[in-house]
Amino acid sequence: MTQATNPPEQLTPPVIAHDLTTGDLRAALAAGWRDFAGAPLFGLFFASIFVIGGLALSYFLLARGEYTWAIPAAAGFPLLAPFTAVGLYEVSRRRELGLPMSWSAVLGAVRGRGDEQILAMGVIIFVAFGFWVIVAHVIFSIAIVEAGAGSESLAFLATQTGLIMLAVGSAVGALMALVFYAVTVFSLPMLVHREIDFLTAVIASLSCFKANARVLLIWAAIIAAALFVSILAAFLGLFIALPLFGHATWHLYRRAIQ
Repeated sequence: MTQATNPPEQLTPPVIAHDLTTGDLRAALAAGWRDFAGAPLFGLFFASIFVIGGLALSYFLLARGEYTWAIPAAAGFPLLAPFTAVGLYEVSRRRELGLPMSWSAVLGAVRGRGDEQILAMGVIIFVAFGFWVIVAHVIFSIAIVEAGAGSESLAFLATQTGLIMLAVGSAVGALMALVFYAVTVFSLPMLVHREIDFLTAVIASLSCFKANARVLLIWAAIIAAALFVSILAAFLGLFIALPLFGHATWHLYRRAIQ
């Protein structure tokens, strides 16, 4: 029955828009807020999973005094947000088509359409997160050794070595985040929307980023700033930021890839 009322778009070639503007960003945010306000329980549910996961990971590492793991993990945790937002894309899709809203349908989107394409993207996302944590941990550990500080102290961050480490780590992290963003920004919404393989979705996302780099970089900066502020507030700001930007990204995707 779900398949009869939840048909995916078929394997037609994606058409990339080359004229995204900042006005599209404002329109996407407005539409995203309407979706969140229209179905808030779904947004709060997925945000709570992300928040609880972030707090649990931070508590586990900090309680063990593992600062060299905790800080990189916290810095890279937003990389997991796109996969968490898959359910939000389905909510927006169903609202757009006027389909009935149910937990089974929304959670079913996270499982994919039985072709494991979304799960494959999920694996890529978690591997990327793990790779970032390891790279950042290595940079952090080298800086600690150079500064002659103990891993239990963060005082070395104020030293010249600590500042260099922060600069290098930020540069490496920004580059990795940019590549990750270009790969996932529209590939996951496309996999929710269309019956398509994940490689085609990734290629379409990269093509769209290349064609609309200025606008999508602005969008990335807005999301990054919102997530950073939300995480500083003990992750609580994510109860608003994650649903809002998850729904908004769906609407931006619908404008960008037709």
